[in-house]
Amino acid sequence: MYCSLALFATLLAVHAAAIGDADPYLWLEDVTGDKALGWVRQRNAESTAELAKTEEFQALNARLLSILDSQERIPFIEKRGALYYNFWRDERNQRGLWRRTTLEEYRKASPAWETVLDLDVLAQAEHENWVWHGAVWLEPEDDRALVLLSRGGADATVIREFDPQTKAFVTNGFALPEAKSDVAWKDRDTLLVGTDFGPGSLTDSGYPRITKEWKRGTALDTAMLVYEGEKGDVAVAATSDRTPGFERDLVTRAITIWESDLFLRRHGVLIKIDKPRDADAKVHREWLLLTLRTRWQSGGTDYPAGALLACNLEAFQAGRRQCDVLFAPSERTALASFSPTRNQIIVNELDNVKSRVSLLTRTTTEWARHELAGLPQFASANVTAVDPYESDDYFITIEDFVTPVTLALGAPGTGVPERLKQAPAFFNSEGLAIRQHEATSEDGTKIPYFEVSRPRPMPDGQAPTLLYGYGGFEVSLTPAYDPLVGAAWLERGGIFVVANIRGGGEFGPGWHQAAVKQNRLRAYEDFAAVVEDLLTRQVTSREHLGIEGASNGGLLMGNMLVRYPQLFGAVVCQVPLLDMRRYHKLLAGASWMAEYGNPDDPREWEFIQTFSPYQMVKKDVRYPRVLFTTSTRDDRVHPGHARKMAARMKDMGDDVLYYENIEGGHGGAADNKQRAFMDALAYTFLLKQLK
Repeated sequence: MYCSLALFATLLAVHAAAIGDADPYLWLEDVTGDKALGWVRQRNAESTAELAKTEEFQALNARLLSILDSQERIPFIEKRGALYYNFWRDERNQRGLWRRTTLEEYRKASPAWETVLDLDVLAQAEHENWVWHGAVWLEPEDDRALVLLSRGGADATVIREFDPQTKAFVTNGFALPEAKSDVAWKDRDTLLVGTDFGPGSLTDSGYPRITKEWKRGTALDTAMLVYEGEKGDVAVAATSDRTPGFERDLVTRAITIWESDLFLRRHGVLIKIDKPRDADAKVHREWLLLTLRTRWQSGGTDYPAGALLACNLEAFQAGRRQCDVLFAPSERTALASFSPTRNQIIVNELDNVKSRVSLLTRTTTEWARHELAGLPQFASANVTAVDPYESDDYFITIEDFVTPVTLALGAPGTGVPERLKQAPAFFNSEGLAIRQHEATSEDGTKIPYFEVSRPRPMPDGQAPTLLYGYGGFEVSLTPAYDPLVGAAWLERGGIFVVANIRGGGEFGPGWHQAAVKQNRLRAYEDFAAVVEDLLTRQVTSREHLGIEGASNGGLLMGNMLVRYPQLFGAVVCQVPLLDMRRYHKLLAGASWMAEYGNPDDPREWEFIQTFSPYQMVKKDVRYPRVLFTTSTRDDRVHPGHARKMAARMKDMGDDVLYYENIEGGHGGAADNKQRAFMDALAYTFLLKQLK
């Protein structure tokens, strides 16, 4: 029996006031300070001494690294010109190879690859810990690229112009110093650039507030202003659509993570596209494609929240607002994604959190729909256009919790897509079954969850079980083949559970909005309901149940820890948000206020404090054991969140472990070796605690 929300909030307010702004652990927010890093090294030593010194850990670490470095993994590709590019890491190429091949060669079991850029060689020559962050191509020519290089995996990148024909950086080419930049090609000699132009050029979230047009051979500080947003915006970005016959510049002002303005730029003049501010927009050929977050009435038609619309852009700008509905949600269906090809729109929807894919082709009067058959019962599918400038071909990947990923190539009129690659089974899945269940949350909402396990003749509550969740930012958790979960957990007899709680996007924007700001507690009640259902069904018991989550999922873990400590045997809390009193002052935190609220507004702090674990943790409460992990180079979610929470709990006498990877960025690891180590730590901790 829990106390009422009002009483709970009052108790928390008193407790938070005791902490106040005089935070005794603020010094741990000094990311690279000697004192803070000294504390980190001491905690790391404690964690490795307990978890990483055994033969069992060494064997698990080696097993996971062998999977990550395996030559049997699928080398996923993207088409650029006539060739297909891939970025690859393995034992010999820890930082990675950027390489390419032909489609004919790729179809072979062992393709021959041509190296374009060796990141290990580059890092050694330049004495930098480079991590690959991708490339921005000059389309549709695809004969120049801007290569993005991160130091240690941070979001901030160094950008350099690269010639894929000579396989070399362009002498005196475009180059930007380290920053959270946004760049796009306008033409071969012009970039649209948002970066750190100096004081006042960034938003409170640390992203570009200003975008400019930069000509080759000129100084960056002489670039022409295109658009300037507000300091309180999330970001401003510009791009150029170079589709032949549809050339145009576009400028986006992201006011919050859920609201934006979109402008066409013609002859230097910005023309606003009068879309709903909270609708996502994509321009493709003659179409304006809108994904609605809330209901919209336009042109005499009422369009539902969660719908995908196709509107003729020129007609839309001329005031004719009739749009075609490409997808309309139902109670248990939602739009997962869509991908335009030259003449089609590929729509991937979730039907009770399982994928269903349709190909839509415009006829003279309507959109003809063809559903892709043959997907497994619990499949997750991801569909992307191969070359939207030239063809309707598409890549599709299909997987579930126990079925390795298949990569196929589809084309109009060819029937079943051609299988290009099939990943091997990296763990023994014999006897494993996927089941979908529903729990009932505190307000009566049905919460689906997936359970992956082997049949048990008589449930006895003794099975070690790992429950994973996220519950935020409209992110959907769908069935996915994770060989590390399989090798470290499922193969050892553990049960793996994924909870589709509110805050995610599994059932569209309404499912997300049900757990935003003052409704955030719904996500935690949903997660607790899944736990209660597992316990009621005797799948497991408290001492055998562990939970895991990262980023916003780390905030979920923190709240489950302090609100429901009696339900769990162990918690793994990764790259988390935890101090919600200061999150908006740390790195990119200000960009998430549309999700969580503004702690500086007393009315909003009143509800935020009810889900701020750092303020909620109390002395003399029996908490389950926790492993906190984060990264020094995470410049998105500040490592101070995990540092301060671990320090505070330790000083209260709680038995917690902490490990901070010096590299890694928000992903927690910068290469396969680091990822294997971090995952081996987490699973060793869980196996030890849950026996």
